Amino acid sequence: MSQIQSNSAPAAGFPSECRIGFDTIDVFSTCPQSNTGDPKTYLQQVIQVARWSESIGCRGILVYTDNSLVDPWMVSQVILGHTTSLCPLVAVQPIYMHPYTAAKQVATLGFLYGRRVYLNMLAGGFRTDLLALGDSTPHDERYARTVEYTTIIRQLLESPAGVSFEGTYYRVHNLRMFPPLPRPLWPGILISGSSEAGMAAAHAIGATAIKYPLAPHEEHGVGSDVEVSCGVRVGIVARPSTEQAWQVARERFPESREGQLTHQLATKVSDSAWHEQLSARTGDAAGENPYWLGPFHNYQTFCPYLVGSYERVAQEIASYIGLGYRTFVLDIPPTEEELEHTAIVFREALRV
Repeated sequence: MSQIQSNSAPAAGFPSECRIGFDTIDVFSTCPQSNTGDPKTYLQQVIQVARWSESIGCRGILVYTDNSLVDPWMVSQVILGHTTSLCPLVAVQPIYMHPYTAAKQVATLGFLYGRRVYLNMLAGGFRTDLLALGDSTPHDERYARTVEYTTIIRQLLESPAGVSFEGTYYRVHNLRMFPPLPRPLWPGILISGSSEAGMAAAHAIGATAIKYPLAPHEEHGVGSDVEVSCGVRVGIVARPSTEQAWQVARERFPESREGQLTHQLATKVSDSAWHEQLSARTGDAAGENPYWLGPFHNYQTFCPYLVGSYERVAQEIASYIGLGYRTFVLDIPPTEEELEHTAIVFREALRV
């Protein structure tokens, strides 16, 4: 595939190297969704966002999956083909494919591109999507299934010998993976940690548990007894002043009665713990309180936002880091400039 040049010039007023340091944290951006894009321009949009993300130093980029979206593995291959170091974080829904097939995708991408990928293991998703596929497995059992699924993937990729596994949901016998995957390319694993079942699954498979957090002053943080890495999913709108940031945020995410009704409907059909937890909160912040759930309640995005001056939002990010969260998964960036504003926040936070 030929290289497609980005049409976006560096944002005025930013240094040519505006990168996040990776000594202590990992930052992932998020790829645009195909169901909100134009088929004629979506490919270019994916490439642009991937390059923007790489340019500020993101570790990787989350690629969503559900019944309404294009295949995340094909999107990830596009990302690998048009960047040099960015790692796709591929959302993996066990009901879509056998664990051998998922492991084969990881091994093949590693063979073709010499690049590591991360896996975002899904136990939930939209309940209506699962029912349409004939899957009525209860919430906690889906996590148990995901543990078996991920265990097989890891054993196939990490063991040169044949893998045999006898579980409740999956069984394999003397199964081997070709081509073998070099150890430096073994995938990083993420999973939702907002429920007890999610945290138990993270422990079982050695995954990073990702939360949709409360405001830092309300978070309990990562306790000393928690033996897995933890992270949070947040959006950021930051500018030199609080007033500027809120003006941008309100313009990007205006209140929508239609969106509020859609959110209420989604809440009724979702059995995700994080969705229920956030839906129960108002979170319509303003002024000095950066934590904002307005976009979530208006069905414009699926995570809390932090809005404010660089310094104030950096304090919140530093607080999350102080609470033990080392991985940050950001929302879809609307522009390259917005990612550069976000990079300023993380550089400030790492200096706190």
